[in-house]
Amino acid sequence: MPSADALAHAESLIRTVPDYPEPGVLFRDITPLLADAGALRAVIDALIEPFDGGFDVVAGVEARGFLLAGAAATVAGVGMVPVRKAGKLPRPAASVSYALEYARATIEVHDDLAPGTRVLLVDDVLATGGTLAAAHELFAELGVVVVGTAVLMELEALGGRALVHDVHTVFTA
Repeated sequence: MPSADALAHAESLIRTVPDYPEPGVLFRDITPLLADAGALRAVIDALIEPFDGGFDVVAGVEARGFLLAGAAATVAGVGMVPVRKAGKLPRPAASVSYALEYARATIEVHDDLAPGTRVLLVDDVLATGGTLAAAHELFAELGVVVVGTAVLMELEALGGRALVHDVHTVFTA
C-alpha cells in the first residue's frame, strides 16, 4: 500500500475545473496526476491492493478508465479489456444500454472473455453510478465475474454507491 504522503501528493495533483463541460459542473482533471510517475504508481497500487491476486483481467471504462486500467493491468501482470461506448468496437460485441440524466447511452465489450473470468472493473470517477452499474450488468450477461470495482475518486454527493455496491475508492470529494 502506498504511503499516506504519496497519496496526499497524488490527490493534490487533481485539479477542479469549474463549469466544464457545462455551467455548474466541477470537472476533476486527472492529467497532472497521470503525468507524475510517483503519483500515478501510488494511485494504481491503491486501486488494486484490496483485490491483489483475485482477478484475471482489468476492465477499464471509456475513456479515462482506460488509462488507469492499462496501468493497473501492467502492475498486476494481467491483461486489460476496454469497455467502450457504442459503435467503437470493430466486431460483434455484447452491449448494455442505460439511462443518463437526460438521455440514454450504450456500452459494449468484446464477448470473448471466458465465462468465469474474474474481472476488476476500474474507472476514474464514480458519480451517479449509471455507467459502472451497466458495466456490471454487461459482464454478468457474459458470465464474467466482477470481483470488484475500483475508482480513483468518488463524488459522494451524486449518490453513485446506490447503484454500485462494494466500490473501493482512493479519494472522495
